Amino acid sequence: MFPSKTAASLSALILLLSLTACTGSGADVAPAATGASAGLGAEADAMLAGYDITAPATVTDLIEQLQAQPLAERPKGLMASVRVDELLLSSGGSELSLPLPDDLFHLSVAPYLSTTHECFYHSLTTCVGELGSEDLHVTITDDATTDVLLDRDISTYENGFFDVWLPAGLDITVLIDDGEHTVELPLGTRADDPTCVTSALLT
Repeated sequence: MFPSKTAASLSALILLLSLTACTGSGADVAPAATGASAGLGAEADAMLAGYDITAPATVTDLIEQLQAQPLAERPKGLMASVRVDELLLSSGGSELSLPLPDDLFHLSVAPYLSTTHECFYHSLTTCVGELGSEDLHVTITDDATTDVLLDRDISTYENGFFDVWLPAGLDITVLIDDGEHTVELPLGTRADDPTCVTSALLT
């Protein structure tokens, strides 16, 4: 388990977003910009400006900004793929890698009742899940220590996803409850784990 001081800081790192499933938000607490220096650089600024997007100070802020966009306002032609250690931006024939904090893992989850799609790396600009703007209660537990990393009500974004920033390198259990249905998922925050989970069938 993390020492009490570290545990307190971890609670400040957890970021909740909402609905996005990969074919598809709400942010509470932004993670510390560890490993993500202020300013995205001239190349990223120029790429985003081409879609009338004002670049924020950090990559973590950009993820939140793109995830929270209404579906009707998504930038057509811009791809933003969340990998374990980087955010990949691509437009036309250009691709740009922006490093993510190496001690954190960005996880996007799209619960569903009837329809879903396959997804491994979450796309902030194209993924769409079934249950947008849905109120949920989410509990996330560290399997090794049984410490509760998150236990609170959240709402998915319009794209059907909720997002969390978690400590990297863990095996976790995610419990989702919509008031009538539940699902429990064994997941991970390691280098070979997906950043996009669309297998959360509420029953």
